[in-house]
Amino acid sequence: MAHSLQDRHVLVTGAGSGIGAAIARRLARDGARLTLAGRRAEPLEALAGELGGERAFPLAGFDVTDAQAIAAGLEKARANFGPVSILVNNAGEAPSASFERTSLDLWSKVLAVDLTGVFQVTQAVLPDLKAHGTGARIITIASTAGLTGYAYVSAYCAAKHGVIGLTRALALELARSGITVNAVCPGFTDTPIIARSIETIMQKTGRSAEEALAEFTRSNPQGRLVAPEEVADSVAWLAAPGASAVTGQAIAVAGGEIMAG
Repeated sequence: MAHSLQDRHVLVTGAGSGIGAAIARRLARDGARLTLAGRRAEPLEALAGELGGERAFPLAGFDVTDAQAIAAGLEKARANFGPVSILVNNAGEAPSASFERTSLDLWSKVLAVDLTGVFQVTQAVLPDLKAHGTGARIITIASTAGLTGYAYVSAYCAAKHGVIGLTRALALELARSGITVNAVCPGFTDTPIIARSIETIMQKTGRSAEEALAEFTRSNPQGRLVAPEEVADSVAWLAAPGASAVTGQAIAVAGGEIMAG
């Protein structure tokens, strides 16, 4: 499987760090050509330099909430590597607040990025995927928050549940086209977002780093954070030719926290 994606054009949103960067590294090893999309240039350019210019193109200013930015970005991506045949929707954010303190602005922003952003990017890329046909892929990074509930992230849970619903609906619409549509649902993952959350807990509560970390690992039966590379491996499997019969699925990568029946 070392070159199972040889020269396939993969668009990864939110590619600059964390899970997105891990996915880009993994798919590059499988031979893919990657458009690394995100808002900030510096991390995208650094990752593209690591992967090599012939393998990765940094696409800064790619705002998944802005239809014009998406269209302009796709033009640049196609000019570099041709039509997109694999889309990885990874961009997202997860601010926390109690439901009573969740303002309409916060609610709207989270849904705009985490749900409507997936809709907009997928709809913009879909003509490329349909032209490619069999073997094209839509893979969205959802969350265990799309499969269960968590306190203090009501907007995030709502958005991720919506992403999984969208995944299942689109999988049925595209089933005969040869395009598969799946979601990967990580549990708490060792990313900069979690690192910032741990710092916030320490500052607000005076707890140690170990005590703050325990807030995130207690729900994982393995007692640990998920590694971004483990999420990337699941994406690589779904992107590969051998997963052509897997569609409409929400696959939990969470150490046993979520067990689908």
